[in-house]
Amino acid sequence: MPSRPHKRSPLAVQLLLLLEEEPMHAYRMQQLIKERHKDTIVNIAQRNSVYQTLDRLLRDGLVEVRETSREGKRPRSTVYQLTGEGRETLMSWLRTMLSTPAREFPEFPVALASLPALPVAEVVDLLERRVSALEELLGTIDDDTRAAGAMGVPRLFLVEDEYRRAMAVTELRWVRELIADLREGRLSWQR
Repeated sequence: MPSRPHKRSPLAVQLLLLLEEEPMHAYRMQQLIKERHKDTIVNIAQRNSVYQTLDRLLRDGLVEVRETSREGKRPRSTVYQLTGEGRETLMSWLRTMLSTPAREFPEFPVALASLPALPVAEVVDLLERRVSALEELLGTIDDDTRAAGAMGVPRLFLVEDEYRRAMAVTELRWVRELIADLREGRLSWQR
């Protein structure tokens, strides 16, 4: 067990996993996350998020600087490596994440709890847009899965996509049922 609790985040877990493979610099970590399509499960939309998370992991003693170098006029490159405490913390986090449902706060349930703020007809229109977005997401996941299969990627490296697909299929079915209830008047309200 780690000596003290550390703040877990999906991106922190992914960075520690990459450093479990080998020491590397932040830019390489960001590249690998994109190449391996892990940007579908961790948010690296903000370029600085990897650097900020690495700074926190460094402060917490979960990673350390292996070396710093500069090539020509390029910015300084820092290579990070996992510490013993970082490895222990990573394994503890993974065990917890696999065994214990997290108390997460996604946006969609908040919007559902706020339905009376909008007219029913607008809610139906917005939910129909969500249906289209979910159908597109499913198409993307299926395309990516087929492409990975064609490249011989083992299922072990695709299980998160299986999970994302199952969640999207379930949500799609539920949203379609909600739209039908709204259209048929089984669910309604007055603003």
